[in-house]
Amino acid sequence: MKIGIVGLGLIGGSIAKAYKLNEDNCVYGYDLNKTVLSFAKMSDAIDDVLTDENIKECDLIITAIYPKATIKFLEDKGSLIGENAIVVDTCGIKSAICEKGFEIAKEKNFRFVGGHPMAGKQLSGFKHSRDSLFSGAPMVIVPEDYNDLFFIDKVKEMLMPIGFSNVSVTTSKNHDEIIAYTSQMPHLVSNAFIKSETADKHRGFSAGSYNDLTRVAYLNEEMWSELFLDNSDHLINELDGFISELIKYREALTQHDKELLEKLLKEGREKKEKVDGKCR
Repeated sequence: MKIGIVGLGLIGGSIAKAYKLNEDNCVYGYDLNKTVLSFAKMSDAIDDVLTDENIKECDLIITAIYPKATIKFLEDKGSLIGENAIVVDTCGIKSAICEKGFEIAKEKNFRFVGGHPMAGKQLSGFKHSRDSLFSGAPMVIVPEDYNDLFFIDKVKEMLMPIGFSNVSVTTSKNHDEIIAYTSQMPHLVSNAFIKSETADKHRGFSAGSYNDLTRVAYLNEEMWSELFLDNSDHLINELDGFISELIKYREALTQHDKELLEKLLKEGREKKEKVDGKCR
């Protein structure tokens, strides 16, 4: 299979390296950073540079760049993509990407599928990419036609060599609603939490809970601000609900109401047990 990877950062670099584990695959890659591009080729993460000439040879093209850059790539290079090729993006939001992606694909005569690999690392960039990043991780795809089972199976088959445990199918709306809670809120809350003045004095007083909560405060602000704004309605809804819950805890503390505080803490513990499928 011939694969084109657009963007060779953590995600794109890891995808390229995963496909290269199979010697039968030919991987073309492109990155705006020429140093990264040269290093990727020198380290055999890619076979060659993805160009306007060889892009038409690709069976699969995966974009691992920001949402707006993804749309621009599809607009600029869509007419060069082979009519039998499948293009999958890896952006953390799907509604804005898929709406435009499906439209461009029809106009330029290729197949587009929204995608979101559910794995990552604290550190970004090609130097932190690895061929096992997605090993055992889930992948979510958003096709235009949910009834075209043959096409969906083909997409799954093409993506599984990356190492995913499974590839699930959903709608862009459902994806964005859930991802606002499972991914975007943790990043936002962590980023706000670390701004406490007490954080400057935490050394020697912090352990697992602090590390778990603050890990994703270390983020790429350019990328995450774009993702947050593209999914602002769902994220605001989650944020409003979270603030409402925090106010209850504050009131219990302000009133020194042990009964109310125990009730709130119990509710949280029981909800965690429920969503994790545990019982006491």
